[in-house]
Amino acid sequence: MPELPEVETTVRGLEPALLGERLVSVEPRRADLRRPIPADLRQRLTGAVVTGLGRRAKYGLIDTDRGDTMIFHLGMSGRWRLDPDDIGNHDHLVLKTSNRTVALNDPRRFGSIDLVETASLQAYPAFVALGPEPLGPDFTTAYLAEAFTGRSGPVKALLLDQRIVAGLGNIYVCEALHQARIAPGTKGSRIGGARLDRLVGAVREIIAAAIEAGGSSLRDYTQPDGELGYFFKSWRAYGREGDPCGCGASIRRRVDSGRSTFYCPQCQR
Repeated sequence: MPELPEVETTVRGLEPALLGERLVSVEPRRADLRRPIPADLRQRLTGAVVTGLGRRAKYGLIDTDRGDTMIFHLGMSGRWRLDPDDIGNHDHLVLKTSNRTVALNDPRRFGSIDLVETASLQAYPAFVALGPEPLGPDFTTAYLAEAFTGRSGPVKALLLDQRIVAGLGNIYVCEALHQARIAPGTKGSRIGGARLDRLVGAVREIIAAAIEAGGSSLRDYTQPDGELGYFFKSWRAYGREGDPCGCGASIRRRVDSGRSTFYCPQCQR
């Protein structure tokens, strides 16, 4: 599933085609993805000017001059295609400006499209309980210390809890815990001091580096221009079972709550 860096990269890739442009055509090509596409999407967006693009957690945002924001989620396999040569069966929403075309392609249809009033964006159900963004000013050592207080759950599960930190996913949590040298099963309440400082710094560094590299291309994900994300080449733990860690031990894999966890048994304590 595309995680925060992939969604951020997607939003940045859409900006040259959409920002400041008028949507001359809005064509939903089916009635639903994971849930129904708003029936009035075409009516409300056709003729609107795109005034901004952004992201909240793993959701992309497209603002318009009509006071509406389209919210998209890429699900398991979604991606936007810029100026495709043709429109295929899996291109479920097509937006056209006077000289550009962007198509939301989602073979598995686990993504979603919603349309809300921009002024009410924070009341969107998926946003109400979200924690701070990992690259934002509110994600600090003091914040995480308070969030972990009294929490006996494993740190990996806590970091994946969107109510604690918005947008983190399995790949980047594994990488951040490895960089911070913290075992994924450590109780959150037992992490403090220098280790908590390392963890906050590692999360920030990993997410920033992944965005810079265009995210990680897995299975279906590519950037809107078709380019691959290259952060997978920088993975030190995720997907590297049996490979040597920098400390000399071998990376191990286990399954926690149905998700693969990759870690070093020697340097992550």
